[in-house]
Amino acid sequence: MTEPLLAAGPFSAPRLDLLPLRVEHAEEMAAVLRDPALHTFIGGTPHSPDALRTRYERLVAGSPDQDVTWCNWVLRPRTEDCLVGTVEATITQGHTGRHTAEIAWVVGTPWQGRGFASEAARALVEWLGKRSVRTVVAHIHPDHLASASVATAAGLTPTEEEQDGERRWRLVRGGR
Repeated sequence: MTEPLLAAGPFSAPRLDLLPLRVEHAEEMAAVLRDPALHTFIGGTPHSPDALRTRYERLVAGSPDQDVTWCNWVLRPRTEDCLVGTVEATITQGHTGRHTAEIAWVVGTPWQGRGFASEAARALVEWLGKRSVRTVVAHIHPDHLASASVATAAGLTPTEEEQDGERRWRLVRGGR
């Protein structure tokens, strides 16, 4: 396997540290993500700690496709000693060396409404922009107003494109 396009190193937002995902985060994150309401728009059910550990093992191992890199972070507020959510970017290498990233975020129910998702998404988009990623996309259910607000805060705008019942949001830097 070749080296990934990018590596998910640690970085910061004003109130958050974004730490590269580790398998050891599974137990704490299973508790953060245990509310079934988090799955209203994305489907599925909360993972058990063991199931989340298995998922994190796959994510940390990296994409089997050499043209795709999986970058995943957990969110830790600087004022609290706990994890509160995740952000992720699936980065695809473009033919001209310009990369595209599909991003997603989730913040546990107890920490929602505090701006953590918007702050983390903005920081992620900025981080990606410094690394040859010119197009950033997210897929958001049309009724998920909170995620639409996060996407807007991160600089993405809705398109007319839909995939699997979700609207595609996009940010393109430096032309198409």
